[in-house]
Amino acid sequence: MNISEHRLAIDALDAHLVKLLNERTQHVLAIGEIKIKAGEEIYAPHRESAVLQRICKSNAGPITNESLRAIYREIMSSALSLEKSLTIAYLGPEATFTHQAAIRRFGSSLRYAAQKTIADVFADVSKNRADYGVVPVENSTEGVVTHTLDMFVDSDLKIVAQIVLPVQQCLMSQSPRTKIKKLFVHPQSLAQCRGWLQKNLPAVEIIETSSNARSAELSAKEKNTAAIGGVLAAEKYGLDILEQDIQDNAANATRFLVLGRACSPPTGNDRTSLMVSIADKVGALHHALAAFRRARINLTKIESRPSKRKAWEYFFFINCDGHQQDRKVAKAIEALGKECSFVKVLGSYPNTD
Repeated sequence: MNISEHRLAIDALDAHLVKLLNERTQHVLAIGEIKIKAGEEIYAPHRESAVLQRICKSNAGPITNESLRAIYREIMSSALSLEKSLTIAYLGPEATFTHQAAIRRFGSSLRYAAQKTIADVFADVSKNRADYGVVPVENSTEGVVTHTLDMFVDSDLKIVAQIVLPVQQCLMSQSPRTKIKKLFVHPQSLAQCRGWLQKNLPAVEIIETSSNARSAELSAKEKNTAAIGGVLAAEKYGLDILEQDIQDNAANATRFLVLGRACSPPTGNDRTSLMVSIADKVGALHHALAAFRRARINLTKIESRPSKRKAWEYFFFINCDGHQQDRKVAKAIEALGKECSFVKVLGSYPNTD
């Protein structure tokens, strides 16, 4: 086939794809109507996870699975926006890594509402001003985001999904690298790129900012300056990316939580998050967690936080494999309740990114 023949074939396939996409969307809208009448949530992380796994399993290439997931993410985002006008609250400002993570999960067709604080994200979802919220909870380099954990103490919101975003820090500027005299950077990004900066820009004045987006905004207004942040921030503020992947740890990633009002049903590959309070006595935590060991349930994280209600009282945040409806997990949680003064299931959700 020559170029003209290939293009004619592409045109015919495009027309067929458009027809099929609209047929698919009609089925999605019909399901949405049934869900709305039944009072069910429109967004279904468990179904989304199953669809993405299925289409990747049937993918014979040359399209990569990553590209295919991105394509289907936008197809599902478009359908969601037609089913209901969903609002996603996230820790802002716009063009931060949290914003990028939210788009990665929900696609670009929905409405996004930037919030000033993590508490504001929780409040927006709790008061039905937003359908879902996205907040950071843990970075592979810098550890947990303690404020997110603290918010769960008094919140009834559930974790309905997680997003694992590889953090690709970029040096961006409107000036050549040789002329950069000042660098705007968020403290966490600075910690993640400190080695690279000491080696490559040792004499540059460092100005700490409130967010990566703010760094990019300030650099866009001042010559001979640069910022560190993600690609989304560079695009928003019209900066050139001078260097990519300048983080010291190539495997640097941040985990985000999607907040909602109802947990997803089991998928067969789930994670459950719990918050517990135990008595202040020797061996209390060991006894409390023994039920998980007996059931051979893998604990993926344990993090302690002061309760802020009583001196030397702590809450423990626990992640385990499995869904709270799984027989083994439910039995372990029941046993946990006998050893702890307080047990709260924060959510069960698909154990995927």
